[in-house]
Amino acid sequence: MPNQIKEDITTVDSTSFGYIYEQNVTFKPSSVKGLIRCNVYRPKIVERAPVIMTYGPYGKDTNTKEFLPHAWHDINPTQQSEHSCFEVPDPKFWTGEGYAVVRADEIGIGQSPGFLDTMSASTSDAFAELIEWAADQPWSNGKVGLLGISYFAGSQWRVAARHPRGLACIIPYEGMADYYRDRCRHGGNLSEGELRQNRTDQDVDNLQAFFRDDGYFASRDYNLEDIEVPLLSFGNWSNLVVHLRGNIEGYMLAGSRYKFLRVGSGRHDLPFFSEVEVNTQKSFLSAFLKNDDYAGWTRGLQPRVTYQTRKGPFDHKSIESASGQIYSWKTAPEWPLPATKYTKYYLGPDLTWAPEIPTIDIHKRLSYPALTTLNNPFRHQFTTTPFEHEVEITGHIIAHVNLSVTRKPGGTVPKDIDVFFMMRHWNADGTERVFTGTIGDAAAVTRGCQRVSLRKINDKHPHHREYRPFRDYFSTDVLPVIPAEVYPVDVEIWPTNIVVLPGEKISIEISAGDTPGIGPFVHEGGERTKERFDGINHLHFGPNHINYITLPIIHSS
Repeated sequence: MPNQIKEDITTVDSTSFGYIYEQNVTFKPSSVKGLIRCNVYRPKIVERAPVIMTYGPYGKDTNTKEFLPHAWHDINPTQQSEHSCFEVPDPKFWTGEGYAVVRADEIGIGQSPGFLDTMSASTSDAFAELIEWAADQPWSNGKVGLLGISYFAGSQWRVAARHPRGLACIIPYEGMADYYRDRCRHGGNLSEGELRQNRTDQDVDNLQAFFRDDGYFASRDYNLEDIEVPLLSFGNWSNLVVHLRGNIEGYMLAGSRYKFLRVGSGRHDLPFFSEVEVNTQKSFLSAFLKNDDYAGWTRGLQPRVTYQTRKGPFDHKSIESASGQIYSWKTAPEWPLPATKYTKYYLGPDLTWAPEIPTIDIHKRLSYPALTTLNNPFRHQFTTTPFEHEVEITGHIIAHVNLSVTRKPGGTVPKDIDVFFMMRHWNADGTERVFTGTIGDAAAVTRGCQRVSLRKINDKHPHHREYRPFRDYFSTDVLPVIPAEVYPVDVEIWPTNIVVLPGEKISIEISAGDTPGIGPFVHEGGERTKERFDGINHLHFGPNHINYITLPIIHSS
């Protein structure tokens, strides 16, 4: 076993903290070059405590009020302290509950020297060793739980699939599970943050790797079914681009006996610290780290699925909305919800969207430019008539469309098509109902996109479902896109929830790029060039070209 390098430790046992604080405890892994430096926070009154651990790239010594000053004042005060950090548990609170907290800088970042390779196999190797080290410490009871948001959640899926000794449970909050499909290439399209001046090596690598069998992505792959530890997966309906899909897929595919899905709403950084969520985390950790299952997670007293229903208008900028405390909760025994009735709503060339197949006797098409951006969008918006009864829509959505592309006069011959969808909710007075997005922005209902050259579906794969087509995204899956040829394409639109009230409408828009309501992550990478994509896209209608969106209807009254 690798040795702890003790001479680097600074111990602070201050009455102002109320817990033992050891800074820069240094661990040398055997599988990866470099050192891991941790901050260890331990309760004074517990000799051997269960461990809550995080391992990530945001700097273990940077307080949230410095890292995210504009959001610090919104965080639940019981989760604020001198050692609060971005997207991780607060040590003051958790040591007060009898847990040791280990917060580690990933190799190559902060206080941990070495080569930074985020979300890589070597990252998971080092993380797994760190978990086993913590389980063996004299102040540990031998059980380690993982709890954190975003990156600190996404890394949990990968390391849990490796079965490190001592790992007893995971709670990934808003964390991607599939690096290719959730984070980097949605439908084959490159996703990136809008702050391009802060581009990391990860973004550069994503731009240069196109397929899942490329070495870059293949080295980061793993099997969710290998996860066996108890898990509580928390997703956010408002996170439309990076995390929501992973939390649902992780829950569905994990092989754990005890697994639970919880989907809320609100800003990315606040629900995790809210009173209701902290109490849920505390009861789950108690069950699997302390053997005190007072909430009944192991006794069938907790529902497998708990989710917020987004019903009724609200101010998306309010603190209640931002922290996810405005909607009521529902429960279900499984996901997808057992009562789901998958219902086709058909698109018409007159921009209608209805459950009846439109009568189209002759061929028609709607055209739109093939290269658009968030700042210069163009979209065709298909809208329902006002709903007569209350309808709940919760679950997976599929779009089936018939597309082609033609060359612009004097332009180059286009070689591919990107298609984007955005679903919106409209109040009875005609104003859009927007939701609190990842950074407090106005978010639409949900979205999806697909690169047509990567339209091939593997319907023989065990993960393929009618409500969620499975694509391998291998280099051998690339199919030709020839100008003027019409291609039927099935597009995965990310899961969602809304309740449509009488008099309200919903719409779906089709475009060739992002449209408003998507949040801070966009699909405008350097690979979307004029030489490859510039042209005119067309959506075709006719007896042989029926277009529809399959909606998961749960309740209609």
